[in-house]
Amino acid sequence: MTTTLTDHSGIRITAANPNHHLWNNHGTWFLHYTVHPTPFTKERIRRSLGTKDLATARSRRDAFFGALLGQHAA
Repeated sequence: MTTTLTDHSGIRITAANPNHHLWNNHGTWFLHYTVHPTPFTKERIRRSLGTKDLATARSRRDAFFGALLGQHAA
């Protein structure tokens, strides 16, 4: 079963952790988040941000979630 993020809301972002949803795998930054396709299941998603630079990773994470939230507002 394939899950799309646009089917789910409830993104949790905390200002206390500027690296929330970021994961460094051997120098490359990934976006890491969890979706709940049903009330009884969850799916962990990891997507490469294609960068070794933390500032770029944060920017790409913010753009990803910004675009996602924009889709929910429409």
